[in-house]
Order: sequence, then structure tokens, then C-alpha cells
Amino acid sequence: MIQAAESYVAYEDYLEAEQRSSLKHEWLDGVIYAMAGGTLEHSRLAGNVHAALKSALARCELFQSDAMLFIRATALSTYADVTIVCGAIEAQKVERNGKVLGEALSNPTVIVEVLSDSTEEYDRGEKFAHYMTIHSLKEYVLVSQDTPRIEVFRRPKRGHWQRDEARAGETIQILDARIRVDEIYRKVAG
Repeated sequence: MIQAAESYVAYEDYLEAEQRSSLKHEWLDGVIYAMAGGTLEHSRLAGNVHAALKSALARCELFQSDAMLFIRATALSTYADVTIVCGAIEAQKVERNGKVLGEALSNPTVIVEVLSDSTEEYDRGEKFAHYMTIHSLKEYVLVSQDTPRIEVFRRPKRGHWQRDEARAGETIQILDARIRVDEIYRKVAG
């Protein structure tokens, strides 16, 4: 995350600018940050996760990285690589003069982030701290870009988040789905 502005920007102004921008930005309580660009490998892994979970979690809605998230508790608007909502969708919809400026999911059940060198520390630390404040969030999934490894952090009924990890040749549970790690890291022969 790269800071783009020091002065306060209203959420409505951020949404309006975001519609015109070719880059994605986060908005954190009035401060806008440019998001790091992804690689082809990052995009491939996010797409494979989306495809594997889409067929396995038919009762849920899956969204790709263009779906904005809004975290009320910490006033963060951001994008995840894959967002899953099981149940009715709740969205933060903002209008100005009858025009929709933006719409952001506010009740994700699962959030998936593909890690990269430039985002791993943020995804594991500060961003996860924001995500932990979302009451509907049950699982936070981190997909390594460097090695076949998937981590799932689960919210227990009480206590601290619990971590599960799977590597090449193993499977991992995400909600009701068992996903083969090798399926996420497969490349199409060509």
C-alpha cells in the first residue's frame, strides 16, 4: 500500500474518483492509498481459487477483485482478491444527486488474499486487523505466491483465530469445501 494523499478526502469523493481511475485505491478514514499492482501469477492464483470455490460453494456468492469491501468498524474501503458472502448480501451503497458513486460489500463470510512481496506484511498484519473487526467474517485465507501453501485463519466461537495450513499434495478446508492445494497452483499446459 502506497500513500497517495495526506489531506482528508470525503468517502463520496473517493468513490467518485475511483470510478474514473484505472488504478485501485484504498480509503482509510479519509486518507487514500494506491494499491500495489498484481502480477500474472497473482491473477492466475486468484482466478484458480475463485474457480475452485465457485463450484464447491454453490450456496454462496463469490466476487473477484473488482468488488469493493467496506469495513465500518475501522472506516476502511479496500479490495480483496476473492470475497465470499454466504447468505443475504449487505452492501454500503453511496449516491450523490441520484447517481450511484459506489457500492461495497460489508458482510463477507470469507476473504482471500494472494500474497506478494509488496503486500504480504500488510495482508498478514494491519489489513488482517481490519478484517478481524467484521462480525460476519468466518475465515481469512492467504495464498502464497512463492510456494504452494494456503493458510486459513478461522474465527472460533471464543478465543483467538485458529490457523490451518496445507502445502503441495494436501487439501485444506474452506467453509464446507475441501480444496486440493495442487488444484490452486496448477498451470494449464501449453
